[in-house]
Formats: sequence, structure tokens, C-alpha cells
Amino acid sequence: MTSPLWAAPFRPDPVDATVSLPGSKSQTNRALILSALADGPSRLARPLVSRDTTLMADALRSLGASITGGDDAWTVEPLSRSARDAVTVDVGLAGTVMRFVPPVAALVDGAVTFDGDPRARERPMATTISSLRALGVRIDDDGRGTMPFTVAGTGHVAGGPITIDASASSQFLSALLLVGARFDAGIDIRHDGPPVPSAPHVEMTLTELRRRGVRVDTTADRWVVAPGPVAAYDAAIEPDLSNAGAFVAGALVTGGRVRVRHWPRETDQAGDRWRAIAEAFGAEVAFDGGDLVVTAPETLKGVTLDLRDEGELTPVVAAVASLAAEPSTLTGIAHLRGHETDRLAALTAEITRMGGEVDEQPDGLTIHPRPLHGAALETYADHRMAHAAAVLGLAVKDVRVHDVATTAKTYPGFEQDWERFAS
Repeated sequence: MTSPLWAAPFRPDPVDATVSLPGSKSQTNRALILSALADGPSRLARPLVSRDTTLMADALRSLGASITGGDDAWTVEPLSRSARDAVTVDVGLAGTVMRFVPPVAALVDGAVTFDGDPRARERPMATTISSLRALGVRIDDDGRGTMPFTVAGTGHVAGGPITIDASASSQFLSALLLVGARFDAGIDIRHDGPPVPSAPHVEMTLTELRRRGVRVDTTADRWVVAPGPVAAYDAAIEPDLSNAGAFVAGALVTGGRVRVRHWPRETDQAGDRWRAIAEAFGAEVAFDGGDLVVTAPETLKGVTLDLRDEGELTPVVAAVASLAAEPSTLTGIAHLRGHETDRLAALTAEITRMGGEVDEQPDGLTIHPRPLHGAALETYADHRMAHAAAVLGLAVKDVRVHDVATTAKTYPGFEQDWERFAS
């Protein structure tokens, strides 16, 4: 690759730092969707302003919503269902945009084409396309089951019962849940397939719906959303706990300590699992007022973790595991092959590039710690791979990282914050 190389900071002694984090991408994009579907204007305080959230805001604007304000707060005026000229939505590489917006587009009278980065055309989209077709929405994808495709919206969707397989991504399920109340008959979703991954993200979707007065009834593998209005709602976005993982990991791999400001005591974010993950590696984890404090052990233990519900944490967890004193096994993460890149293959390649040993399995990874050396690491246009590379560079000299700017997907300014953290 020809992207510029970033010299990852190396820290020969323990980190002792305090960090504050930008807002949650997952919460911001869910709040944007629901605010665009609401019955009045909503205000979002402390939203994440990043590539993924900007793509979401631009997509909703193209469908007729108004989103205004600065970095501290956005005001969202909902879209209308009236006829609009044909538009094209750039999804970039954002899973939430490529999966959440097509059902919204079906509610607008007009043609909406979806396309994105080259890798976006490889990401699983067949469930989005087939589920909307089953609900009566006309979609033209030339039989690919991937992008680009065009949704021919008519201003309304009948809704009703539908069966889907959301085992490739929980986003397929969340996409229908988020918009279901605006369908004529609501929506009654049954999941038929292997377990849905990333369950905390589904719980976050349900929480955000209920905050806005939407009735949702759930049983095992069934979700029923009643038709009706989505109430306008003023939301404060939580700090992004998945992004916190790199800083927690930085403390772990240097034998140091980190204080993460404003860590919520109760949250649906998958990143909250970092509290238990750090403890599994042997760290002490405690709340101090509104902050979370993580103190690393002298030696990192190996771990055995099922990350089905928190797969997005895997790259940084794998980086820590490669620096532990014992082997680690990470399971439940086969679905990561369909993320921004095939994260299992990418982690295997990059840890091996540094002299590590990784066994790639159908459902996960086994990491055997070995002495690591510096290398130029690829990031595959994947922000989580860039975070993992930064963590490895903190503990290993002479690590250089291709395209660290890909972190702007969910964390603009990450490299500057990381350099301050490491100094």
C-alpha cells in the first residue's frame, strides 16, 4: 500500500494517564435515524462527529431531514414522505449507514441509490435487500445481493410479519426495528438462524426506541414493534466505550494505569465489556466517582473469551493477548469476516508480521505469545485494526502504521490523543 506511515509511539515505562472520549458512534447514528423519523424536532447533545456519523447525517439530509448545529449539539428536523428527486447515498464503509438507511429510504417517495467504498460492495447486504423485498419494497440490485442497489420508495411500507436470518450482523435486525413503528402495520420480526451476534447493539436499539415512546415486545428470537409515532427526544450521547478499549489496552500492555472519564454505570454499549476483559487479563478495575480506573498487573494472563456479543473489541483484545504471558483463545467471532475487512485474517497476518503466532479457526483465534519486533502494519481501511496497531506499537519498538487516519471513521483526532496518552 502507498498510504503514509505513522510512527506509533513507544512507551518503555508504564503509562499513567487520564482520557476523555468522544461520543458513541452507535448511539449517535441510532439517535439520528430515530430523530429523522420523529414527530418533531430533536436535539442531540455531545454527538460523535466522525466520518461514519457525517455519512449518516448526509444520507438523512438527502432524504429530506434537516440536521444543523455544531460539534456540541445537533438539532434534527424529521424528514417528510413527500416525493423527492432521485438521490445517491454514499455509505462509505459504515455498516450502520448501509443497513439502517435503506428501510428509511423505502418510506420516502422517490428512488434512492446506495453505494460506497470498494470494500462496502463486498460486505453482506443480502439480508437487507431480501427483507425489504419481503415487505413489498422494490429494489434493483441486478441480482448481486450487494451494493450498489436502488430502493424505489413509495412513501409508505405495509410492514407486518417477516422472518430473517440476522446471524451475519445484528445491524440487519436493528435496521428493521428502528423504522418499524413507521410502517403501516408495524413489524413482527422472527430470527431464523444461528444466534444473532453483537446482542448489546440490539439492546441499545430497543432502549433508544423505548425512550421515544415506541412499543416493542420481545421474546426469544422475536421482536414486535407496534405502529405509531416516534416521539421527538433530546438525547445526550454517552462516551464511546469501544474506543476506550485502546486506552485500557495501552495501560495493560505497559503495566500502567488509566482513568477513563465519565464511564457510565449502566449502559447498553458493547464496550462496557472492557471492564471484565481487563480483569480477565489480571487488571484491577474500579469506579472512582464517575470515572473508571484500570490498573494493570505486572504480567498479563492469557484469556479465554467468547466475544460473540462484543466482536468489535476483538482487534484490540487480540493485540493485548499477543503480549500476554500465556496463550489466549477468542471465540464467537466468525461474523468479523464480514466487517470493514476480514478481521480474523487481518489480525493473523499483522501479528504474524511482527513475529507472533496466531491460529485462525472457523469461529475465532488462538494467540500464542512470542517475542515481537517492529514492523510496518496494514490497517485495511479498518479503524479497529489501526487501534490494535497503536496498542502494539506502545509496547514494541519501531512499529509503523499505514493509514492511521482511518481512525477518523469513529474517532477523529485519535493519533493526536494517542500521542498525548503515550507521552
